[in-house]
Amino acid sequence: MKHLSLTRAGALILAAAIPTLAVAEGLDGRSFQGVFLERGKTSGDADTLVFKDGRFRSSACDQYGYSDAAYKTVAVGDTVRFEAETASPRYGKLYWTGSVRGGKLDATVMMERKGKTMLENWVVAAEKN
Repeated sequence: MKHLSLTRAGALILAAAIPTLAVAEGLDGRSFQGVFLERGKTSGDADTLVFKDGRFRSSACDQYGYSDAAYKTVAVGDTVRFEAETASPRYGKLYWTGSVRGGKLDATVMMERKGKTMLENWVVAAEKN
């Protein structure tokens, strides 16, 4: 029974380490420049998305009081998918889901505001060198 407990403990440690490795090897230390667009619009705000020290930040959202946030990643082939949730005391929450393939980032950003319908936004960006 002790052997089984050690095996389970090892599996738990490995499972806990995998998301950290994904962040460190997938997107951490990278930044992307692009545009934040409201769905249906053809122009939007210039944006720089930064993945640093396990945190995600959108420069276009700074002016609205959105904070940086922890992010999660998973690698699927040559694509890294990510998720983050940023919040503003005044404007509510942004739910980020996106993917990075090569130097290109595509994301959908759902905006949740109290008493309002969810609003879909898009971000298209390229890696900043």
